[in-house]
Amino acid sequence: MEKQKKPLLGMTLSGLKEVAAETGLPAFSGKQMAEWLYRHHVRDISEMTNLSKSGRERLSETYEVGAMPPLTCQRSQDGTVKYLFPTASGQRVETVYIPDGDRATLCVSCQVGCKMGCKFCQTGRQGFEGHLTARDIVNQVYSLPERDRLTNIVFMGQGEPMDNLDPVLQAIEVLTAPYGYAWSPRRITVSSVGVRNKLKRFLDESECHVAISLHAPTPEIRLQLMPAEHGMPIEEVLSLLRQYDFAHQRRLSFEYIVFKGVNDSLAHGRALVRLLKGLDCRINLIRFHAIPDCPLEGVDDRQMEALRDYLTQHGVFTTIRASRGQDIYAACGLLSTAERIADERK
Repeated sequence: MEKQKKPLLGMTLSGLKEVAAETGLPAFSGKQMAEWLYRHHVRDISEMTNLSKSGRERLSETYEVGAMPPLTCQRSQDGTVKYLFPTASGQRVETVYIPDGDRATLCVSCQVGCKMGCKFCQTGRQGFEGHLTARDIVNQVYSLPERDRLTNIVFMGQGEPMDNLDPVLQAIEVLTAPYGYAWSPRRITVSSVGVRNKLKRFLDESECHVAISLHAPTPEIRLQLMPAEHGMPIEEVLSLLRQYDFAHQRRLSFEYIVFKGVNDSLAHGRALVRLLKGLDCRINLIRFHAIPDCPLEGVDDRQMEALRDYLTQHGVFTTIRASRGQDIYAACGLLSTAERIADERK
């Protein structure tokens, strides 16, 4: 049986320097490999032509680039594209490309499935199936057909970033470091429900924007929607966030899916204003799109706008996130679930 090769993709500069030393290449070869990977996007080690031929041969004995193209995609009439990527473990994960005028955002995943179990999320319905490696995360950018058009990345796909923090931070280093993609951290937003200790570490070690999955104005309502409220109550999350400067550095936002009769009234708006008092933040109101076997319902535009206007008038800058890709598998987890069901029926 042929020995499985290790991927270079997703490695930081320090990791690539270790590979160089291990394979008998000069120390500066680590930086050369990083340039071939993250600037030139090579598909094979043989393309790294400023490494010696013998060095490339030695490197290829144990390593490969490790890029994996998408398996399939769904294209929306509005230009949104949902891709299904393979993972190193043989599973599949979703990535969504969202063009919008001169902006193009990529919504990346960090896990297969999710442990958080949010009632309104199809990914949570899958249960937890595995962590993505840094290679799996970076590959969603590396192998994206529209890669060169990207302006922003959001970690809002499948999985909870704080529950897989080391690979997420490693991927962010590759995306932001001078040897990698050299993106500003301000082009990256990481979403979280809040995971004890991990969120603090992320805030200390990263300068990326932060989006907290709130979805309720009180702990009691949030607990009905999000079992993770047990593990790290929203009041603890807010107490932690108040220790950081969001006025002059990165942006803090709260994601709030609006559910009919659950969190959509002006009374809920008043509770939100009280909950977020003193934080320099914004709220993104999100329309709920139905998922199978979920009793929750969305609200009409009029109700969304009334809630937005109330919050903004009371000092919390609020926007309504535009719905994209409604004619394809728009919500996280739907495409991968459909593919898995299809496989089971074969």
